Amino acid sequence: MNNSETLFFDHLVIGSGLAGLTAAINLANSGSVAVVTKRSLDDANTKFAQGGLACVVDSDDTFLEHVADTINAGGALCDEKIVSRIIEEGPEALQELIGHGTKFTTRGDMGEKTNCDQFDLGKEGGHNKRRVLHAGDITGEEIQRALIEKCRSLKNITILENHIAVDIITTQHMGILGENRALGAYVLVSETGHVKTFCAYSTTVATGGAGKVYLYSSNPDVACGGGVAMCYRAGLPIANMEFMQFHPTILFHPKIKSFLISEAVRGEGAVLKRKNSKGEFVPFMDDYHEMKSLAPRDVVARAIDNEMKKSGQECVYLDITHKDESFLRKRFPNIFEKCLEVGINMARDMIPVVPAAHYSCGGVLTDINGATEIKGLYAAGETACTGLHGANRLASNSLLEAVVVARLVAKDVASKLDDIRSNFPVGDIQPWSTGDATDSDELVVIAHNWDEIRRFMWDYVGIVRTTKRLERAKARIQNIRHEINKYYWDFLITPDLIELRNISSVAEIIIDSAMSRHESRGLHYNTDYPERLPELDGVNTIIRKKY
Repeated sequence: MNNSETLFFDHLVIGSGLAGLTAAINLANSGSVAVVTKRSLDDANTKFAQGGLACVVDSDDTFLEHVADTINAGGALCDEKIVSRIIEEGPEALQELIGHGTKFTTRGDMGEKTNCDQFDLGKEGGHNKRRVLHAGDITGEEIQRALIEKCRSLKNITILENHIAVDIITTQHMGILGENRALGAYVLVSETGHVKTFCAYSTTVATGGAGKVYLYSSNPDVACGGGVAMCYRAGLPIANMEFMQFHPTILFHPKIKSFLISEAVRGEGAVLKRKNSKGEFVPFMDDYHEMKSLAPRDVVARAIDNEMKKSGQECVYLDITHKDESFLRKRFPNIFEKCLEVGINMARDMIPVVPAAHYSCGGVLTDINGATEIKGLYAAGETACTGLHGANRLASNSLLEAVVVARLVAKDVASKLDDIRSNFPVGDIQPWSTGDATDSDELVVIAHNWDEIRRFMWDYVGIVRTTKRLERAKARIQNIRHEINKYYWDFLITPDLIELRNISSVAEIIIDSAMSRHESRGLHYNTDYPERLPELDGVNTIIRKKY
């Protein structure tokens, strides 16, 4: 049965975070753009980015120093040429964001009377200089606001909310001979259950991360790894998915879910402490790294995990009580108020924190322009693996990468558009068909499998791994994916089923990637292979679908 409507745009963008909206705004210069997003336009990881955007703007800072900090954090897996290019493109990309109306905090906003027009630069873990631009502690929300306003003002951009992408359409899957190219995507309209066929000369996948693959995450519910899963099913190589970054400091309180305590809090002097046997709060990061509480995130997350396991305590604590309340309210207004909701005054009380899944350093393998192996198919933001992050992301480099690469996507598409348009096989694109699928009477299968995946990923493929745990996870995901695959073809698709299919796929990619790396590096730590192997410096883990 065919219930599909076919739509054509010059460009299709899947996702509405910083990368997706930046790509859409720039692509609008060369044609019509459809932005499809599975919920509301602002429901993206970007909105929850508290810390800021790392960029060299201070005269006391240099590109070389930012490059060095990035590579040092990246565990000898960064591509130095990519790192340099993205960092050097940063100031121009920053000016574009400001031109769209983004307001970053200045020294004047913080009460300074001299140099009041200069940016108030923050310092975060792994950075040796203050280079993080922020908008209070709601940087992502401010950027998202400005980009949404800009997108809505452009007539060339059509925004389609509550539209969830199902699969990428390629010539290979259509059985069309010749060079494999992207033709668009099948997209489910959540409110009607109908699937639309979107055809486009270029398709940009910018669906964000995959934090909801894990039981505890700082990510919003939309972060199910859909872009990685769709591109994997399209036959693209997926790189370095074993490197899942666990943010060290998520607020630990039963009344608040997934609230991140920004790395910038430690950048302003907060110290991590644990409770000893006498009930005293003592610092512990001195035992783990020379940068103490400002060490890179992988070091801090493992240290917290180790301290919690040794002591049997449920959390550790961030202490920034040496700072004045007036400063903390200005610098961290959102965090301060959220903590007050549960009776914690940052100026007087320590903040209970735990690690949680936060950011994927791997993704769809692309070049600096976001281009993939499939002609006309691009990936940007957390969905992509450009080579910037390596084995561990330096704090606040994610927003930098998203805006820089999204701009380069649009430039690359514009330079190739005439070639892409030539012989575009519009008439050969088959609309979506439901086949013999029927309505499901077993929705409990979706809920149960979703819960089981997230729990065993947290227990077996988390901050500290072992070969035995990974093998257990592999056995479970194989059984679950078999169930999901049968369910997918037997019953009509729903948003929940699409997300379950995607997180199961991404979970297996993470497991397979972790099992294939027989060393510990950056965010991947296996107690059976505790040492980093020099011969694997610069060697990516590549997972590709087997047909």
